[in-house]
Amino acid sequence: MLKKSPVSRLENLWDDSEAVGMSEPEKLLYRSNLLGSDKRVTNYGGGNTSAKVVERDPLTGDEVEVLWVKGSGGDIGTIRMDGFATLYMDKLEALKGLYRGPEHEDEMVGYLPHCTFNLNTRAASIDTPLHAFVPRRHVDHVHPDAIIAIAASANSKELTQEIFGDEIGWLPWKRPGYELGLWLEKFCRKNPEAKGVVLESHGLFTWADEAKVCYETTLRIINRAIAWFEEKTADTAAFGGEKHPSLPPEERRRIAAALMPAIRGMISEDQHKVGHFDDQNAVLEFVGSHQMEALAALGTSCPDHFLRTKIRPLVVDFDPASPDIADTLDRLRGMVESYRVDYAAYYDRCRHDDSPAMRDPNAVVYLVPGVGMITFAKDKPTARISGEFYVNAINVMRGASAVSEYRGLPEQEAFDIEYWLLEEAKLQRMPAPKSLAGRVAIVTGGAGGIGSATAERYLREGACVVLADIDAEALSATRENLAGRFGPDVVRAVEVNVTSEEAVAAAYADMAVEFGGVDIVVSNAGIASSAPVEDTTLELWNRNMSILSTGYFLVAREAFRMLKAQGIGGSMVFVASKNGLAASPGASAYCTAKASEIHLARCLALEGAPEGIRVNVVNPDAVLRGSRIWQGDWLDQRASTYGTDKEGLEEMYRQRSLLKRSVLPEDIAEACYFFAADTSAKSTGNIINVDAGNVQAFTR
Repeated sequence: MLKKSPVSRLENLWDDSEAVGMSEPEKLLYRSNLLGSDKRVTNYGGGNTSAKVVERDPLTGDEVEVLWVKGSGGDIGTIRMDGFATLYMDKLEALKGLYRGPEHEDEMVGYLPHCTFNLNTRAASIDTPLHAFVPRRHVDHVHPDAIIAIAASANSKELTQEIFGDEIGWLPWKRPGYELGLWLEKFCRKNPEAKGVVLESHGLFTWADEAKVCYETTLRIINRAIAWFEEKTADTAAFGGEKHPSLPPEERRRIAAALMPAIRGMISEDQHKVGHFDDQNAVLEFVGSHQMEALAALGTSCPDHFLRTKIRPLVVDFDPASPDIADTLDRLRGMVESYRVDYAAYYDRCRHDDSPAMRDPNAVVYLVPGVGMITFAKDKPTARISGEFYVNAINVMRGASAVSEYRGLPEQEAFDIEYWLLEEAKLQRMPAPKSLAGRVAIVTGGAGGIGSATAERYLREGACVVLADIDAEALSATRENLAGRFGPDVVRAVEVNVTSEEAVAAAYADMAVEFGGVDIVVSNAGIASSAPVEDTTLELWNRNMSILSTGYFLVAREAFRMLKAQGIGGSMVFVASKNGLAASPGASAYCTAKASEIHLARCLALEGAPEGIRVNVVNPDAVLRGSRIWQGDWLDQRASTYGTDKEGLEEMYRQRSLLKRSVLPEDIAEACYFFAADTSAKSTGNIINVDAGNVQAFTR
């Protein structure tokens, strides 16, 4: 877990009793995880660590020096031993004889695999030379906000000297790569007493010959910068002071819930995006400040920041003093289109003859005065992490603008990293997205057997899922189970009674704030009752109709509102029943309500088609295992109706079917997946019976 300490100083977490007996690679892992556990040291995926270790060569048996360094794309907070690349140091040194100069430095990356030690398959990162050529055994490279605030200041060299003296040096901006590795080596050899260096607009390097000393040096230098900023800015209003007071929390969420589906629809034409909302104090202070627009326009400074956030955000023209959401929504498309035009112009100004084609021109970060920050990305973890990186950028801008003049990375330098051919190659190596990547689903009755199986099927295909259920205990257990297996980012739970207009609307508003909107709606909330018609009370009749008919209507109506606000289509799946097509003795209320569901789906398929909203039905039958409606009275009643006991009921249903097979929740989930996925993109108004064959329920 990431450490979120309210204390301003970084805590030394090194435990000698835990580290004793560790090998040098194990100490590197221990140090890396400690550093990565605090976002004030470096954000997710940011920075890297290394150690030079004497190993035995597997071929010659000789002792050789090996560089262990974080592999490409890793995260030091969560890295494990297999996340480190290992390379022969003598071969890395030999590369210097092949280097043809800065204009050819990218080709050096192609030589790194030839330096691999012990057939390690972990790819070495572009930062490998920066670690290899520092003549110390242990090296940390991190991106602390306090250090980058210095590095992004107009007079960063002078500030570095003022704060650290000769202990920490300074190097001007240079894109990470082979040449910067040589610069670091030269600095170290000329300044043997130095403990590290600040890289302009980038971050911090520190080094030592022992793992613990390197770790403690990194913390000490960051803490010194934090203390210096606290002293210098104690009486300074951040960002020029407040311009827009923050709205109350409930109002902020209400506005975010209205804006996010609209934005999502505008930017998801080519690839579905998932949203994240952040209204922490640091964000609110920035978006409500006098300097926000001017600073946001300057862009971020650290390459790790803007690779996640794009060079600059979109500032939503919104006045929290007189919040008019309808007016903002009317003007929002123009804001989004203007950002695209500006981004395309940036691409055209900076592109080279061999630059990759322009990527998605939409903003990642959206700043809303008085409300907070919205981020959108290909999936929920990326959207959340992008927001975290922009919070880092906010912290950097706060510090730099308070003690100096904040400077973003020059536009051409930013472009050359964003469209770096090596970065493009990394993107091309990424696996193809799963079939439901970027999609958001809500499943009512999500804590039951069919609901949880359907949620799991969607999660396996890359979707984000909101579990909606009235049973709070079962809902919590299901959420905990699925979040433990698929990650907490992609699973949410909301307690909701589908017969309540207010509760259903609130569930969709929560989903909009958590994920940005909705694409897939599975109506699965259900009950079951059995009684001869003369014994069917009005209360029992109304209860069936209220949950199974009215409840499905309310969930669908709210879905249509959000799906139309997005304007990118969607899929609705009604989990009805064989009983909606085939009459069953002693269950008139249940069968009638299920028939109502099916006909409602047909009506909605007609209304939704012009908007690309597909509506289909899955009809299960006799799903006993894992289903909550088969617990208690319903099971007893159906067993009594068919003259059998509980144990014999499932066998009776199996033998009654044409295929003589039991129907399981996973079977229904597979049909729900089919209707949600693009494989059924040309299907609406349809019914799939998943009942092992029942001639009475044949649709034709």
